[in-house]
Amino acid sequence: MKVLLCLYDAGKHAADEPKLYGCTENELGIRKWLEDQGHELVTTSDKEGSSSALDKHIPDADIIISTPFHPAYITKERIDKAVKLKLLVVAGVGSDHIDLDYINKSGKKISVLEVTGSNVVSVAEHVVMTMLVLVRNFVPAHEQIIDHDWDVAAIAKDAYDVEGKTIATIGAGRIGYRVLERLVPFNPKELIYYDYQGLSKELEDKVGARRVESIEELVAQADIVTVNCPLHAGTLGLVNAALLSKFKKGAWLVNTARGAICVAEDVAAAVKSGQLRGYGGDVWNKQPAPKDHPWRDMRNKYGAGNAMTPHYSGTTLDAQKRYAEGAKSILNSFLTEKYDYRPQDVILLEGEYATKAYGDDKKVKQVK
Repeated sequence: MKVLLCLYDAGKHAADEPKLYGCTENELGIRKWLEDQGHELVTTSDKEGSSSALDKHIPDADIIISTPFHPAYITKERIDKAVKLKLLVVAGVGSDHIDLDYINKSGKKISVLEVTGSNVVSVAEHVVMTMLVLVRNFVPAHEQIIDHDWDVAAIAKDAYDVEGKTIATIGAGRIGYRVLERLVPFNPKELIYYDYQGLSKELEDKVGARRVESIEELVAQADIVTVNCPLHAGTLGLVNAALLSKFKKGAWLVNTARGAICVAEDVAAAVKSGQLRGYGGDVWNKQPAPKDHPWRDMRNKYGAGNAMTPHYSGTTLDAQKRYAEGAKSILNSFLTEKYDYRPQDVILLEGEYATKAYGDDKKVKQVK
């Protein structure tokens, strides 16, 4: 079979660190393994535009692998070109770069799987780090040192403690709950969450969290809000000017979920006006982010409030090992025709959403 692997070029960094599995040079560590079984592997970082290597190879690719960090956008047009495509693997978590609804409605027998859980610890740590960076006003303080400057008052006038703050998460799933766990030692005033499905009493009591019934009520109470929900039709543009107006004035917002959950221009305007004291995270509505993206240059009135990074929270070397191993496991299950996928990894099975792909025993149905 032909496997098309779409990653990013790491250049000298790949030579520096062979465990940088998510780049074209190190290829998730699967080339020899695939070729020893007689399969073809084509690896590329060229995935933009109709004349890209991705578009050149997609008509005869059986399998496509990409990551959420430098995603290969699998659009309706590309799905139509991919006449032999049977499997899409996300080496990581988050499949919103794939037009899942079109695959489902088109009747194409394409399965989509991701390595669920591979990034949860890494992202949860990044969330807490970003909160601290924003609240403690770390970035301008560090920039002073780089600039050989020393002006404590300029930093302290916009620096606070996390202790005693009300902290809210939009979404309390695998990542959101781990964020709550990691915040307990900071002795917040209260931990609150909004989710369509409440946590069990046992889990709520473990972290002392309280569920809030409406998202407007949640943000109105919170000093710090973190977004930890998936991107779908219901969350696209969720954090917009209307919702931002409900936030406590001067709250901080952290988003490591998906960039398109927030309206970029509205968030930047809220930081500039002071409605938000700061915004940070590592996800963008287009990745890599264009050079003129409003989140690159946004600042509050103190010249601070920006804690954005490239999308790397879920691709630490530890996470890369997990998602490389997970992607290989998915491939092995498919290539050996065992199809014994982990249920939590399945997004679409032969074009059907996971809710229809399982029997009562929660095992993946065998693909014919």
